[in-house]
Amino acid sequence: MNIIKTNLENVIVIEPRVFGDHRGWFMETYSDSEFKKVGLDLNFLQDNHSFSAKKGTLRGLHYQINPKAQTKLVRCTKGAIFDVAVDIRLGSPTYGQWYGIELTEENKKQLLVPKGFAHGFMTLTSDAEVQYKVDELYAPNCDRGIIWNDPEISIEWPVDITPILSSKDETAPLLEKAENNFKYGK
Repeated sequence: MNIIKTNLENVIVIEPRVFGDHRGWFMETYSDSEFKKVGLDLNFLQDNHSFSAKKGTLRGLHYQINPKAQTKLVRCTKGAIFDVAVDIRLGSPTYGQWYGIELTEENKKQLLVPKGFAHGFMTLTSDAEVQYKVDELYAPNCDRGIIWNDPEISIEWPVDITPILSSKDETAPLLEKAENNFKYGK
């Protein structure tokens, strides 16, 4: 497994080793012992799987506040997405900054989105499937969001179309108005 640091603290790209031959391929998508070797001591509790029928579907920016904050390990298993993490830790030197990466069924890359970061993605293909592990169960009372096109964050989404959004995502607040109890360094 190749671990690549990004411009945001603890947001990590993971490139699994893929072993292929005439039959197809095999890869480990997660290994507790390999993660621990690089200082990632996580206890994943739930796996999630989403399907988006149309290109330009945007899900996010989502997060759960403490005490039910989540770390996510995200991968695209069919099609392609542009995956984004936004630092929302109050007092962080990178507060409001984002990191984005294309995750595809071909490149098999994964993005680790730690607690204290909002997460979202836009589908770059129709019929896209995303799977992700979380280290805390879903808690509706802690579920929060930030509007996808907040000018303070200025994410450069790669698809120049009006995104397909849920009603929840259409009405999400700006970062400055979003409920947030993440503190940098704590």
